[in-house]
Amino acid sequence: MFEHDTKTWRLTVAATGQTLPAPAGQTLLRSLLDAGVAWPASCRNGTCRTCIGWVEEGRARHGIEWPGLLPEEKAQGAVLPCVAYPESDVCLGGPGLKP
Repeated sequence: MFEHDTKTWRLTVAATGQTLPAPAGQTLLRSLLDAGVAWPASCRNGTCRTCIGWVEEGRARHGIEWPGLLPEEKAQGAVLPCVAYPESDVCLGGPGLKP
């Protein structure tokens, strides 16, 4: 674990405005589920895309080299919360692709 992994950020669910803690060393999906947010998920390894959403504000990094996203989707802020970690406070849109 890196020193920055001990930071806790704020994760805001854009659809509801709900704000919850998002530890840097924990995936966005785990933070959502721990807070009781109903967010779809299946594989939890970045391949099935069931949990796809997008970062409206803030920064998140994927913990795997190439998650199941197209380059165009990544450029538009798409994120797979099951393998994404916050690097700042994050406002997460979705679930689903950005309209």
